[in-house]
Amino acid sequence: MDKWNLIVDVARCENCHNCTLAVKDEYVDNAFPGYCAPQPRHGHEWIAIERKVRGSGTMVDTAYLPKMCNHCDDAPCMEKAGDCISKRKDGIVLIDPVKARGRRDLVGACPYGAIWWNEEEQLPQHWFFDAHLLDKGWKEPRCAQVCPTEAIKAIKISDGAMAELAEKQGLEVLQPELGTKPRIYYANLHRFTASFLGGEVLSEQNGRLECVEGAAITLLKSGQEMARTTSDMFGNFKFDGLAPDGSEYELRISHEAGSAHRSAAVDDSVYLAGIVLG
Repeated sequence: MDKWNLIVDVARCENCHNCTLAVKDEYVDNAFPGYCAPQPRHGHEWIAIERKVRGSGTMVDTAYLPKMCNHCDDAPCMEKAGDCISKRKDGIVLIDPVKARGRRDLVGACPYGAIWWNEEEQLPQHWFFDAHLLDKGWKEPRCAQVCPTEAIKAIKISDGAMAELAEKQGLEVLQPELGTKPRIYYANLHRFTASFLGGEVLSEQNGRLECVEGAAITLLKSGQEMARTTSDMFGNFKFDGLAPDGSEYELRISHEAGSAHRSAAVDDSVYLAGIVLG
């Protein structure tokens, strides 16, 4: 059977918050019997956007990560909820707005922090994939509909087809070590979870330092080659997707103008400015 999944491209998200506003427009002051009670005006972020800034100097990037209920196939909240939370055949998880009343304990059952407590309604609540709209024939939830950069896309396919797509496109899920089997997939998640090692290559020409374009840079770890790249017209280069675990890396740089060696430990993104060839 085909099931709903969401694909979020971290590289496309520009923090416009159209998705979060669409959720509030849909649910604040609006009850949908069988699906949810109204969302509070303040406090709840059923779709929340986190920000991460990487790098320093002239090599800095900012990534935005939309987060919401992951509609896990092995959802920890369901294990604790009894019949208060159910999973539909199409993969969508629903918190029953009647049966779950008073179950504040379910907020802590989600390891992703995607369940919010509605004090007025005395209910745990989450983003339920706009199931009420999909059941009326909508082709996608509102968060995907309003995204101007198409950073959010909904897709309804079989589990096998989704697994193939994730493999082909390098899609990842949040905290895979939890084993919850989320249905929210991310493209370019390394922009948020990994670090980069970059730098600037210069050479002395006619008594002043100039940017070096086309320098060959090799990245090594424990003496083993990991990747290669070349410097751009500004002399800059970047190796991305490195684990922020403090590992030591070596850079070997060569060009007709000279060569250089540098090393750096990566526990956060590192920018090595002013590497002068000799």
